[in-house]
Amino acid sequence: MAIPDYQQIMLPLLKFAGDKEEHFAREAIEYISKLFNLNDDEKRMLLPSGQQPIINNRIGWAKTYLKKANLLETTKRSYFKITEKGLEVLKNGKIPEIQKVQQDNQKTPEELMGQAYEEIKNNLAQDVLNSVKTTLPEFFEKLVLDLLLKIGYGGYLPEAGEITGKSGDGGIDGKIKEDKLGLDVIYIQAKRWDTTVGRPEIHKFAGALLGQRAKKGIFITTSNFSKDARYYAESIDAKIRLIDGNELAELMIDYDIGVSNVKNFELKKIDTDYFIED
Repeated sequence: MAIPDYQQIMLPLLKFAGDKEEHFAREAIEYISKLFNLNDDEKRMLLPSGQQPIINNRIGWAKTYLKKANLLETTKRSYFKITEKGLEVLKNGKIPEIQKVQQDNQKTPEELMGQAYEEIKNNLAQDVLNSVKTTLPEFFEKLVLDLLLKIGYGGYLPEAGEITGKSGDGGIDGKIKEDKLGLDVIYIQAKRWDTTVGRPEIHKFAGALLGQRAKKGIFITTSNFSKDARYYAESIDAKIRLIDGNELAELMIDYDIGVSNVKNFELKKIDTDYFIED
């Protein structure tokens, strides 16, 4: 069964509290999850932020709106109970006070913010990728090296990474130290392509690694990889990490390569520990 939205949770939550007893927030989560037959995967599914389970968040907002309507009240930290007004509403089986609250929206504020962020990020990723595709091959190879250095490869060593690509390079465009000590080297292949990268290209790169007595490589493209190419990369002894255009754009955004901050927002919640009196 799909995870219920917070409006679907309101009346069941009010009925749950209809016994007039004080209830712990965790009890409500367990009750609602069982009532809507949520499986373990659904109960663990997180918000886009990755900070909280979706069902916990939706129950929390259902409880918040019920409190705003004076149908529930907080008795102490993480505990709540029904009010006299809540008991009256239960007799009617409806929650008219809540119907005025965000009637056309079934998502919580955190979910809306997460959705908006993902939409902005996806549009930005497409713009980034389109810009990368217009660069010269030499610039693209340098961009890839800048990204890997920003991610943390190479550490602080002099000459932590370099562009080596040239005619007769055997399928290798660059190399980078794996860590700060430089104990191992990772070889790089960078393809600013629009067409799908197939198995032959990965096979060629694997052969180039073998020629360097190397076991690790990163193949980055602005396009994508065929299923056969990905299968081959996973089946050989050499460890080759494939990064397609979509992942490349996301990594550039995450590590501020070719993008800049416009505005930062902080999402805060009440610190209930602060209000506990000694």
